[in-house]
Amino acid sequence: MAMNYNAKDEVDGGPPCAPGGTAKTRRPDNTAFKQQRLPAWQPILTAGTVLPIFFIIGLIFIPIGIGIFVTSNNIREIEIDYTGTEPSSPCNKCLSPDVTPCICTINFTLEKSFEGNVFMYYGLSNFYQNHRRYVKSRDDSQLNGDSSALLNPSKECEPYRRNEDKPIAPCGAIANSMFNDTLELFLIGNDSYPVPITLKKKGIAWWTDKNVKFRNPPGGDNLEERFKGTTKPVNWLKPVYMLDSDPDNNGFINEDFIVWMRTAALPTFRKLYRLIERKSDLHPTLPAGRYSLNITYNYPVHYFDGRKRMILSTISWMGGKNPFLGIAYIAVGSISFLLGVVLLVINHKYRNSSNTADITI
Repeated sequence: MAMNYNAKDEVDGGPPCAPGGTAKTRRPDNTAFKQQRLPAWQPILTAGTVLPIFFIIGLIFIPIGIGIFVTSNNIREIEIDYTGTEPSSPCNKCLSPDVTPCICTINFTLEKSFEGNVFMYYGLSNFYQNHRRYVKSRDDSQLNGDSSALLNPSKECEPYRRNEDKPIAPCGAIANSMFNDTLELFLIGNDSYPVPITLKKKGIAWWTDKNVKFRNPPGGDNLEERFKGTTKPVNWLKPVYMLDSDPDNNGFINEDFIVWMRTAALPTFRKLYRLIERKSDLHPTLPAGRYSLNITYNYPVHYFDGRKRMILSTISWMGGKNPFLGIAYIAVGSISFLLGVVLLVINHKYRNSSNTADITI
C-alpha cells in the first residue's frame, strides 16, 4: 500500500497523529539556548585598546626574558665527551671488545669555581628512548614489588621476559639497556696528588619514584631470597639485588636504576648521576683548577653512532642552564613592542586623513 508524501508534513515534523495522541515534532524546544537567543558579548578592538596591550606585553616580557637569560648564563656548566671514537682520545682503547674491563682517564681544567651544590650528569646522544615498543617494554607491577608479577612478568617485556627458563627481574628492554659506566672525579692539587671528590649517589631520583612506584618484593631481610627464582637481565653484569651494598639503595629501589627507567623524550638527553654537596660557605664546591675523570668504560654506543658525555653543572632558582626560555621571552616581547610601534604609526597616519574613516582593528 503506497503512502502519499507531503513536504509540509516533513517541515511540520510528520503527519498528524491519531486523535487523542501527542503530536510528534522535530522542532527544537522554544528555549533561549536552543533557539540561540542567549545574550552575546563581542569586544570592539579599537586602536585605543589594542595598542596599550602590545606595549604592556613588550614592557613586561623583555625585562623578564633578560633576567632569565642572565640567570641562565651565570650557571656554571662543563661537558666532557668521552665516547672515544677519536684516535687521540684516552678512551679510544675501550672501543675494542677485547679490553675488558677498560678504564680510561680524561684530564680537564675548570677555569672558574663552581659554587653551591654541583650536579653530575651523564649524557647520551642518538639514543631513542622514546620508541613506542621500547617505552612499553616494562612491567610496572613487577617494579612495584608484586610477587606474582615478579615470577610471571608481563608479555610487554618480550623478548626480555624470560632467560634460561627463569623470569627476568627487572624485565624489559629499558632495564636491559641500563647505563652502567662508572664515573669518578679527582682534584689534582699542586703536588699532583689526586684528591677524590665525594659523589653522593642517593637523592638523585624523584621522591614519588623512590617511595611509591618502585618497591622491592616483600619478604625477609635477605634481598637475594626475595628475588629467588629470577635471573638478571641479559646485558647486566650482576643481578638486581647486587646493585649496591646499601640496603636502602639496592634492588628495584636503586636510584641509578630508577633514574634510568624514567625514559627521555628526545634522542639527546642527560640523566642525573651524582650530587656534589657544598660543605662550607667559605670554600667553593669545586675550586678552579685541574681535574681528572676516571671512567670504567662498560656502555658501548659507537655501534649506533651515539655519543657519551659527562656534565658538571650548578643550578639556580629556574633550574639548570637553558637559555631558550629567556630568548623566547625577549623575542615575544620585542615582537609585541615592534607591532605596537607599527600600528601606532599606521593609526596616527590614517586617523588624521580626511579620506579615511576612523579605523578599528
